[in-house]
Amino acid sequence: MIKYILFFCLIMVLLVNTSCASKQQFTTIKPEPEEASPIVYDNIPSFINVPVSIKLKDIENQINTILKGLIYEDKIIEDDNIEIKVWKQAPITIQNEGSSGNKIKTMLPLKAIVKYRIGTETMGVKLYKTSEFNLNGVVTLSSNIGLSNWKLKSNTHITNLEWTESPSLVVYGKNLPVTYLVNPAIKIFRADIEKSIDDAIETSMDFKPNVLVAIEKLTVPFKMSDYYESWLRIVPVEIYATDAELKKDKVLLQMGMKCNMETLIGKQPESKFDAKNIVLKPVTKMPNHITSNIVAISTYQDASKIMTKNFSGQEFGSGSKKVTVKNVDIWHKSGKMVIALDLQGSINGTIYLEGVPLYNNVTKELFFDNLDYVLDTKSRLIRTANWMAKGIILKRIQESCRYSIQPNLDEGKQTMLGYLNNYSPMSGVFVNGTMDEIEFQRIKLTNNAILAFLKVTGNISVTVDGLK
Repeated sequence: MIKYILFFCLIMVLLVNTSCASKQQFTTIKPEPEEASPIVYDNIPSFINVPVSIKLKDIENQINTILKGLIYEDKIIEDDNIEIKVWKQAPITIQNEGSSGNKIKTMLPLKAIVKYRIGTETMGVKLYKTSEFNLNGVVTLSSNIGLSNWKLKSNTHITNLEWTESPSLVVYGKNLPVTYLVNPAIKIFRADIEKSIDDAIETSMDFKPNVLVAIEKLTVPFKMSDYYESWLRIVPVEIYATDAELKKDKVLLQMGMKCNMETLIGKQPESKFDAKNIVLKPVTKMPNHITSNIVAISTYQDASKIMTKNFSGQEFGSGSKKVTVKNVDIWHKSGKMVIALDLQGSINGTIYLEGVPLYNNVTKELFFDNLDYVLDTKSRLIRTANWMAKGIILKRIQESCRYSIQPNLDEGKQTMLGYLNNYSPMSGVFVNGTMDEIEFQRIKLTNNAILAFLKVTGNISVTVDGLK
């Protein structure tokens, strides 16, 4: 009986020893990451066209909303024997003057109540007779338009006044048309009417709030890829604008936005839009072909998640000596990237590799130059798992760390093209454009992120059509 017990114990010891030998617990010294610091990098600004199109009908509607009822009143009759009240009688109409250059013509239907007095004053006795008339007419005004401090400015002058009726008044035995008496008074109130039109245009065509709202919508980071959890963020720096130009039934304003463009990996980043820091600068013309420079920012934490997905389901080794990578962790140290692989299988533990990420512009691949085990990992593998330390395993791991970003670039391009086909982030705002190939520029490592610099050529325009 004792022999059987001893035999059983011996078998158990052999099984335990065999198990421990086949699944070694592997411990190494972790190369500690360098202390994290804020991401600092040089970004070449991009330029986006933002043409603003304002229909004359929109200006007309806005002016009619602002300019209502009584537009002029002269209550003093003693100075010139005339007292006048002028009302807007019907909606104002606006149209292009055609061959007159950058001018609009405004037709203002008006109604006037005119009081005219006749009489004498002898020895302190005033003998006056006052008559009242209702007149209807149309004032024609011409306005030069331009741009100043985010507002559409106009310089308006009355060019014509036509009365639809001309009642007469007996003055010293003669019949005189009332308009003959009233027209000299036009010099008095014409300046008020001209100023009313200019003020209404300036008030209604202050497009700064509308443009800034549109830009704010465009600068909200939007998702480019669900798989990579990548986001595109536009950070505006300056706004440029040409002078206003009148074409057919629209006022056109060519604007451009100087901005930085970034792609970030992970959760949705915050917008960096700050309206109070946006400066409007006048320019004579805008470029019609632009280059967008995009910085793709991937924190090491987010890059580690993607790399873990790339290693999923892969085995390294042969026969009974195999390991699988369960988790990948990446960080920066001394100008290189440290890749920590959590292994399970014949070896349970973490091994550490280091290398410098490079990019092959022909194959569109990211790869690691001189990827190797860190010194402590390599020496421990030689002592305890020499099969793992051999070059063939490292070569396979290095091959797994090499991957083409062409599908990512293609996916990113297709995603961005979706936002360049009449995309409307808000009412009246439309994004259109074209894109050429995305060109990879360079990689830069910081203490807490990988920066990839990309260049995209094409044409991007944001049309603001019909300011409300």
